[in-house]
Amino acid sequence: MATATKTPQWAYKGSDLRGKRVKGVLEAPSESQAVQQLRARGIVPDSVTQKGAGTGLQQEITIPGLERGPSLKDLAILTRQLATMVSAGVSILRALTIVQSQTDNAKLRRTIEEISAKVEGGTALSVALEEFPRIIPPIMVHLVRAGETGGFLDRSLVMVADNFESETKLRSKVKSALTYPVVVLIIALLAVAAMLIFIVPVFDKMFKDLGGKLPAVTQFLVDLSHAMPIAGPIIVVIGVAFAVWWGRNKHTEAVRRVVDPLKLKLPVFGKLNTKIALTRFTRNFATMLASGVPILQSLAIVGATSGNQVISSSLHAVQEGVRQGRPIAESLAEVGLFPEMLIQMVGIGEESGAIDSMLDKTAAFYDDEVEQMSSQLTAMLEPLMIVFMGGLLGFMIVALYMPMFMVFQTIQSM
Repeated sequence: MATATKTPQWAYKGSDLRGKRVKGVLEAPSESQAVQQLRARGIVPDSVTQKGAGTGLQQEITIPGLERGPSLKDLAILTRQLATMVSAGVSILRALTIVQSQTDNAKLRRTIEEISAKVEGGTALSVALEEFPRIIPPIMVHLVRAGETGGFLDRSLVMVADNFESETKLRSKVKSALTYPVVVLIIALLAVAAMLIFIVPVFDKMFKDLGGKLPAVTQFLVDLSHAMPIAGPIIVVIGVAFAVWWGRNKHTEAVRRVVDPLKLKLPVFGKLNTKIALTRFTRNFATMLASGVPILQSLAIVGATSGNQVISSSLHAVQEGVRQGRPIAESLAEVGLFPEMLIQMVGIGEESGAIDSMLDKTAAFYDDEVEQMSSQLTAMLEPLMIVFMGGLLGFMIVALYMPMFMVFQTIQSM
């Protein structure tokens, strides 16, 4: 039975036609064909070496499943560089070659290389991007396709870069709001585990020497301490297994149908999650319409990129209403999920013919709302987490010293 051989990969270093140093990786059957590909791209190679040909410590090791994928920031930098070069008149193939050599993420670098090979073979850029759905977001594919069709690829790439940069800032705001409470919670749990493993057993031995019946809260801590050697590893294994399962299944339809509605109903974070979803919806919708993507197609795409299954399902109903000839604002109102201000702004935009501009202003408003709510959330959670941590550790200390207080009282009463 014949086995398919993988095309060798060649690592190269050289200079482009402007004299700028470049490096990267490409696939070719032989070294001579690799050199030919580089020269066709306008690169004068200094060295071309086959990857994986080394032995021992010189051999490149890649562990499947553990390689870090590109972040949204990586994609924002990529599209901004492409937009700048295409606007300056650089061909898309040469621009891809240049950004490939400047990309730090290995997975994204290999993806750009494969996209370059497809474009070099005559495939349209949007079609080549569409073949990598796990790396390239759908909004980028459709905006690039609109730019290719309308002859404004440079402006489309600028829109993509602006969109990714705005989304990166949005995520950064949310992460900064959640970092402090998460860190404090982890520290509190570690402190409790350390007390149960190392401190409570010392007091337990002391209590046994003193004799007598322990208070209920103290007995609870002692029992919990005895269970830690068995329960601790089990909890860790379950936590790791859940983290792995969650990383693989959090984007599946079945999980999102359960989790996404809960995100919008949480006591404190529900409003923040709603604002985030609305920010993504309005910004992405404005970007798609400004680039000339049809309304129905735009609604389908922004639903998938809103980050919440509830919003996505609602936009399917909006899409159906628009297909039947109803205005967008009316279809949004019928769903009963979107705020009145958003509906009114969309209605004004439809009447004035500037719906993309109105959506862009609405996105800026919700973006400010997210920033304010994130700041308020951080200011509110900081003292609450300090009180929580102090109360938890204080409860354990009091529970441990209660038997000693009882012994002292017994001695004084004698």
